[in-house]
Amino acid sequence: MKAFIFPGQGSQTVGMGAALADTSAHAREVFEEVDDALGQKLFAIMKDGPEDQLTLTENAQPAIMAHSMAIVRVLEKEFGVSLAEKGDYVAGHSLGEYSALCAAGAFSLSDTARLLKLRGQAMQAAVPVGVGAMCALLGADVEKASELAKAATEAEGEVCTVANDNDPTQVVLSGHVAPIERAVAIAKEFGIRRAVMLPVSAPFHCELMEPAAAAMDDALTKTMPNAPRLPVFANVTAQPVADPAEIRKHLVAQVMGRVRWRESAAGMAAIGVTQFIELGGKVLGPMVKRSADGVEVRSIVTMADCETLAKEI
Repeated sequence: MKAFIFPGQGSQTVGMGAALADTSAHAREVFEEVDDALGQKLFAIMKDGPEDQLTLTENAQPAIMAHSMAIVRVLEKEFGVSLAEKGDYVAGHSLGEYSALCAAGAFSLSDTARLLKLRGQAMQAAVPVGVGAMCALLGADVEKASELAKAATEAEGEVCTVANDNDPTQVVLSGHVAPIERAVAIAKEFGIRRAVMLPVSAPFHCELMEPAAAAMDDALTKTMPNAPRLPVFANVTAQPVADPAEIRKHLVAQVMGRVRWRESAAGMAAIGVTQFIELGGKVLGPMVKRSADGVEVRSIVTMADCETLAKEI
């Protein structure tokens, strides 16, 4: 069994998609459609920067999705590889869940781009700059991370919680600046090898994102998902879902909820997925390998990658 997986924020780089656009009219169509949907020249930022514009949450989220979907379009139109025919599940990390749903036909490309633009803007606006923070814990499992988060929370009303359970050795905390900084300072006392502050502009996937969840609740009422051609493993449950109403509910919860990527990878492996194919990045494969034994992972980024996959799948 195969799962197609889609990367999240942080996988963006200046130049992304440029080589693919140079060699494929189908890839160019994707970037043009996203530009038209957003009313901005997003692909120009993807291709040429500047980097600070690309890393803005409201640009990074639709850009990463566009890159993944350009690869999906190339696979389908130029190499005859249908994800619905060749795959069994789709999944994505945080915003990548929208890419997965788009690839599975639950949202149109234009609607996905608009939803992610709004999501990025709402997440950025939910917390004033400087109030929230995130840190990565390396050499930590979710149990150690949870203990650390609890210990770092001193004042009433402070938020410090597990945001991303990425794999058995990597967990991300999110919340107010003070407890996140305390967590970094005391991490070694909890047997955690290394803790580093992340260069993010907002504390994603924690309760401080409640205003953004409300914005997505409203947006997803106006743009309801269709039934996907493949079930998606939802971030917030680490379980497959195909019912549009459930998908909508999970997408709203996902803004504040934990990204259960480790559990998702292990869950897919447990029901027989042996091949994980990452479309548009090289970030998730290593996490999957650390979370599920005996699976094969591969990354599809270039035209050559697409050609090789088409021959072997």
